[in-house]
Amino acid sequence: MDTTARTTGEAVRGYLRGLRTGELGSLPALLGLAALFVLFTALDSGGTFPSLLNLANLLQQGAGPTIIAMGLVFVLLTGEIDLAAGTASGLAAALMALHLTSGGNMLGATGTVVFVILVVVMLVAAGLAALVRVWAGAAVSVLTAVVLVVGVPANPWTEMLLAVGVGVVIGCLTGFLVARVGMPSFVVTLALFITWQGVILQLIGDGGTLALRDPVINAVANGNLSPLGSWILFVLAAGGYAAIMLVRQRTRLSTGLVAQPTGLVLIKIGAVVVLGALATFALVQDRSPGVIAISGVPYVVPVVLVLLVLGTYVLDRTRFGRHVYAVGGNREAARRAGIDVVRIRASVFVIASAFAAVGAIVYSSKIGSVNPAAGGGNTLLFAVGAAVIGGTSLFGGRGRISNAVIGGTVLATVQNGLGLLKQPAAVVFVVTGLVLLLAAAVDVLSRRRSAATGR
Repeated sequence: MDTTARTTGEAVRGYLRGLRTGELGSLPALLGLAALFVLFTALDSGGTFPSLLNLANLLQQGAGPTIIAMGLVFVLLTGEIDLAAGTASGLAAALMALHLTSGGNMLGATGTVVFVILVVVMLVAAGLAALVRVWAGAAVSVLTAVVLVVGVPANPWTEMLLAVGVGVVIGCLTGFLVARVGMPSFVVTLALFITWQGVILQLIGDGGTLALRDPVINAVANGNLSPLGSWILFVLAAGGYAAIMLVRQRTRLSTGLVAQPTGLVLIKIGAVVVLGALATFALVQDRSPGVIAISGVPYVVPVVLVLLVLGTYVLDRTRFGRHVYAVGGNREAARRAGIDVVRIRASVFVIASAFAAVGAIVYSSKIGSVNPAAGGGNTLLFAVGAAVIGGTSLFGGRGRISNAVIGGTVLATVQNGLGLLKQPAAVVFVVTGLVLLLAAAVDVLSRRRSAATGR
């Protein structure tokens, strides 16, 4: 085991050497994000883009697709794809809204035939999850079916849990077909993309709309923490990050493992604390153009932070996370090493669909309703694009949850900036597509460079 300590200079030179050999990570996305902010600020003569109101709105607008992208990272790491994540999120939102508007009486809202089919599908999903040993998915699927059968009264927290449960059910079905049956994920998820779109139409009706008239659900994407709550969030987030980094540093040094220079770790902590403090200070200011004050960190920020921390912990610090990377790097080698490849491949689809359901809650809260087009259109494309633009590889084995957050911010900035410049939808589509194409090209070239240098 290499236990050689490195100085700060050696660490910097090692990072630069990694860049030359194709280990780019999120650097291209971060540079692109900085360039976009400078460009839109310069082009927006009215000064709307860099305003606090618009920046807070940008966070709220991009949160839904970003959360879906965070779940897709798990799937992409194994070398698979989930084209049904968009409509899966739409179906979760539709059932959430239907349960809310019907007062919990799903039997009366859907009719006997559709209701029975929904419950049977959930129980089948639980059984399939048990076959591939995804026990958490099986338990949540059964619990979701029980909520429908019992007729739990409408409650905002119940509705959001129901949406996540529906996402888990969808993930269990997808994961079984891909991992156990062996069907290509592209074909399975494309078929389910169309299937879930049809189910949404059946539940809502062509041209129908289900309003989400609940203050708790509406506040998810539109509400803000109080100034005091915003500073408490900053202290918890920055303090937690500092504690984790310092404890990890001390543990590695005490056990003789290679560790980053302590000075470099302190610089990282200082940068996070300063940037977090500046962002919090800006967001607690009154950004309202009218007489009613609007201030505080949007609720979606702690939601994304919690998911980011949990996802990062799972991938970086657990056996499951190491197995995900192993399966994505070389599936056959992972199988021969004793990893339950079927279970890992099935699990990532369950996780992705659960994240998609959380994303559905956020974007449904933002618009205040659910319609038959929920989760369709560009939702999936932007979610996949966010993960890839942020640095997650389409070939598996390389990526982090933070990549989705960075990529989601890039796409939200593109759409927000072009919208403020009053560009037509055609221009928005062209620019977004070119950004995604550029990200895919960078991924291919970096992998080619890494292979050429033997990394």
